[in-house]
Amino acid sequence: MFGLSGEKLLILGLIAVFILGPDRLPHYAQQLARFAKSAKRMADGAKDQLSNEIGEELDWKKLDPRQYDPRRIIREALAEDVVSAPNATALNKPKTQLQPKLAPGEQAPFDSEAT
Repeated sequence: MFGLSGEKLLILGLIAVFILGPDRLPHYAQQLARFAKSAKRMADGAKDQLSNEIGEELDWKKLDPRQYDPRRIIREALAEDVVSAPNATALNKPKTQLQPKLAPGEQAPFDSEAT
C-alpha cells in the first residue's frame, strides 16, 4: 500500500503518538477510520455506477492500458505486411495499356504532337 511496510507504519504511529499525545490520538484515529470507510464507499459507488451505465460486467483486464505495448503492435503490423507483401505488389501494380510498336517514322494515331 503506497510503498509503506509494517515498519514504516509503526514509525508513523509512534510519531503520531508523540505529536498528538495519548489523549487526542483516539479521536484522530477514529476520524481516520471514518475517512477510510467513506473513501471505500465512494469507490464502490463509482464502480457500481459505471457498471450500471455500461450495462454489462466489465472485464477490467481488457481495459488495462499496460497491455498495449507499442513495440509489439508495430512488430505484428510489420509482420503482417511482410506476409502479405508478395500478393500486395501484384495487386497494387498500376494497370497500363500496351502500345503497339511503331516502325521508324510512324506516328501513333492519337499522338497530340501530330495535330
